[in-house]
Amino acid sequence: MFTVDGQVPVYDVLKSLDNCLYSMSTIWTGDVREGKTFFYQSGKEPGAQIISDASDLHVIRDSTYECVLASHCLEHIANPLRALIEWKRILQDDGLLLLLLPHKDGTFDWRRPTTPLAHMIRDYENKTGEEDLTHLPEILEFHDLSRDEAAGTKEQFRQRCLANHRNRAMHHHVFDTQTALDVVDHVGFKILRVDYLKPCHIIILASRTRGPFDNRRFLEKGEHNARSPLPSGHPRQNNLKTRAEDYVK
Repeated sequence: MFTVDGQVPVYDVLKSLDNCLYSMSTIWTGDVREGKTFFYQSGKEPGAQIISDASDLHVIRDSTYECVLASHCLEHIANPLRALIEWKRILQDDGLLLLLLPHKDGTFDWRRPTTPLAHMIRDYENKTGEEDLTHLPEILEFHDLSRDEAAGTKEQFRQRCLANHRNRAMHHHVFDTQTALDVVDHVGFKILRVDYLKPCHIIILASRTRGPFDNRRFLEKGEHNARSPLPSGHPRQNNLKTRAEDYVK
């Protein structure tokens, strides 16, 4: 998403970039090595490859970075509020968070219920860890395998989910725009902008701000819903029945 040829090409404007993975071997990247081994753009010096859980970045000092980029990461984390708090901690004052999340309407999660903020607050209070399988029965019942070819058969998908503490492929939580904004606001980020990209991307730009701020214009279902290409972002005032499939191209 962030490369020169991607839909949100921010790598080109960054002076340097480090990367964080939960393991030295993942189903997404293959094997990696710690150190200056993260090659993110041709012609730029490689960044540091950090091995640490996204919700436990104790290896990184407070206020280290000017920005944090997270693309389709938060939904894979069992304790998303803990992760956002960590991302805020390592940001400098006025540092930016660029968060991309999958909107449920455009993904294989379209049949699952949206995860309420209250549930994620309980996960934080209960110190929920990455071994958690609370959502597994729901996932196995409602996950649309026809939209997830990489998951294989129903049994292969079940086995992958049971080993989620190793591969982190499962979507613990399901987001629509409102829930995404709620969690960012709850952690204390100032929301700067909300955008969308088909087929399923919610894009939130927020900042760690020391002074007072007011996110109400985003939280009260304002202009961002009117611009959403996804059906659950709109009020049902016209009684139009739409299917999530219509928005997947």
